[in-house]
Amino acid sequence: MNVAISDIDLRAHEEYEREREQVEGESVVSEIRERGVDAIGIEADVTDPDEVQAMVDTAVDEFGAIDVVIANAGGGVGPNDATLASELQLDHLHETIERNLYGTIYTCLAVAPYMKERESGTIVTVASGAGRQARRDGSYAHYGAAKAGIIMYTKYLAQDVGEHGITANVIAPGYIGTGRLMEAFEKRGIEDVESDTALRRIGTPDDCADVVEFLAGEASDYVTGAVIPIDGGQVRGL
Repeated sequence: MNVAISDIDLRAHEEYEREREQVEGESVVSEIRERGVDAIGIEADVTDPDEVQAMVDTAVDEFGAIDVVIANAGGGVGPNDATLASELQLDHLHETIERNLYGTIYTCLAVAPYMKERESGTIVTVASGAGRQARRDGSYAHYGAAKAGIIMYTKYLAQDVGEHGITANVIAPGYIGTGRLMEAFEKRGIEDVESDTALRRIGTPDDCADVVEFLAGEASDYVTGAVIPIDGGQVRGL
């Protein structure tokens, strides 16, 4: 197995104390290599389609093919009181849409021709519970809209590429306890965050990884166009 990792900054985790604790070794790449898997790291801005294309081309040149792509770049921009649906700042809106929705689309556009040529491939995109259900205070509307767009784009993509043996599915995580988010959860209150979920706990990165592993493996060969929530029952609607 070979792994190519792309990020706008391969050492961005160092900005957060708990992220540093979670990432062993000099980088994610070195950690993967320590497990006996060949890996490369590529720094790319997913809001730039040319950089995304170069990223994908580099991975293909290095490994010969791309079997699985996980479009995971994302994140919202701006404080809560500046992200209300009726008060969005345009610079926050543009950056959030470009990073989340456009970045996902650019990645899929770049990788699809290679997968079509081989008549096989797996695409996993990453949305959010915010793309399925609005926040109670109406904040982060731009982020929710971008993630909802990812959900529908992935459904359309699944219909488009299915005849080529390619699957496309989207996961929708809820409260996941990464280092950066745990800092935000603690400010709000852990018990309050947990009370929003049916399982009364905050999710872990492994909760997401296990579902992605399923989607990337043979057990999900007949699954495509699906939206899989990983939110402990946080979103109560369809």
